Amino acid sequence: MFPLHRNRRLRTNDAIRSLVRETTLSPTDFMFPMFVAEGKDVSIEIPSMPGIYRRSLDLTVKEVKELWNLGIKAVNIYVKVSDNLKDNTGKEAWNKDGLMQQTIRAIKDAVPGMIVMPDVALDPYSSYGHDGIVENGQILNDATVDALTRMSVSHAEAGADFVAPSDMMDGRVLAIRKALEESGFHDVGIMSYSAKYASSFYGPFRDALDSAPGFGDKKTYQMDYANRIEAIKEALHDVEEGADIVMVKPGIAYLDIVREIKDTVNVPVAVYQVSGEYAMVKAAAEKGWLDHDKIMMEQLHCIKRAGANIISTYFAKEAAKLMQ
Repeated sequence: MFPLHRNRRLRTNDAIRSLVRETTLSPTDFMFPMFVAEGKDVSIEIPSMPGIYRRSLDLTVKEVKELWNLGIKAVNIYVKVSDNLKDNTGKEAWNKDGLMQQTIRAIKDAVPGMIVMPDVALDPYSSYGHDGIVENGQILNDATVDALTRMSVSHAEAGADFVAPSDMMDGRVLAIRKALEESGFHDVGIMSYSAKYASSFYGPFRDALDSAPGFGDKKTYQMDYANRIEAIKEALHDVEEGADIVMVKPGIAYLDIVREIKDTVNVPVAVYQVSGEYAMVKAAAEKGWLDHDKIMMEQLHCIKRAGANIISTYFAKEAAKLMQ
């Protein structure tokens, strides 16, 4: 009862606020998404994502070394493949000498301790820009799952620590887990994009990989952003099928989902602060409307507070430097 309890006593100065702070951030909380391109000495800034680049493999390895020295211990890899390698089967996705497989090997050779989580989805390899195989205007679930299992095993063969299916096909976690077990990759984990919403926040990412759908949208497989209970169901199914980590995507606009899934599952929860969320902060800061660093750190703390064990964020490098 007032005045016996004055809550402001614990806000008196920075020292006491730091001492009783409930949520703390570390560079080890972060995973950095990286875009890899063909070629050598290639570094192309993505216009809608200031400060984020598509880099060739040699410069990607250099960047990974810098990330490791900043205390960032995990990277999420995406590749931009040439149009002549794209088709409706996505077969380039499991080419043992493909760009993704080369990237995994190069990173693990250069920084063996770095946790490498390559993206598992067909959209970068699809002539249609969809996350699955297309037939008569429909995205086929089971045929796509077969392709994703081949892709996942090829990532494991290249040295991936985890595979990260982001496609939202039904049953793919179980199929991938069985394929990894049968191939002897018992220790390769699965970080499943369990609650991936059909969001308009992904626009800049699709610019980065030239992976916008060639027709229609992705609403027949990515989730309706109006739904909450469905996200919990998806996460539970993935855990039952063998997922080691579940992910919620996007981040800031979906923190209610993060909290509910965190309270429901018994595995770590990852959150992807996506390209559109990043781009909005950059644009507002460029206009002078927001303080970039303060907003960046506030959002990252809020994601962690909501229940994230891992935050996949394009701010990882900047935030880690600021923490130093």
